[in-house]
Amino acid sequence: MRESSRARERCCGDTGFAGGVRDIADIGDIRDTGTGGRKGSVRVRGRNDGKRLGAAELGGALGERATLVQFSSAFCAPCRATRRVLGEVAAMVPGVAYVDIDAEEHLDLVRDLEILKTPTVLVLDADGRVVRRATGQPRRADVIAALGEAV
Repeated sequence: MRESSRARERCCGDTGFAGGVRDIADIGDIRDTGTGGRKGSVRVRGRNDGKRLGAAELGGALGERATLVQFSSAFCAPCRATRRVLGEVAAMVPGVAYVDIDAEEHLDLVRDLEILKTPTVLVLDADGRVVRRATGQPRRADVIAALGEAV
């Protein structure tokens, strides 16, 4: 398998929130369907061990109340839709910032946070602690619910 094929599989191979399986890891409970990997299911685990991210790691300022961080890749179709949803939510909710990080350009951070697929979304509180973490294309309602825990 060529490297680009492996990378594409990590992004899109059998893993779309809307049309495939995505897991939500290290975040709490955005949506726990308990379907064990069937189409549209989400696997939920705990938080990200209290990891804290700052402006230096993110390449942008934290929001006053919360920050939505998306790890994406250029060839990932669900990343484009996720970018739109997160941008809309950040514009709707005062004090929430949105940062999009190219996973391929920030491999040290990707490895440190154990980002395995794109898109991966982190919800940070005002202090930069990871409160929620989702892999896949989230629904707007899920993002808003996750922000409720951060603010």
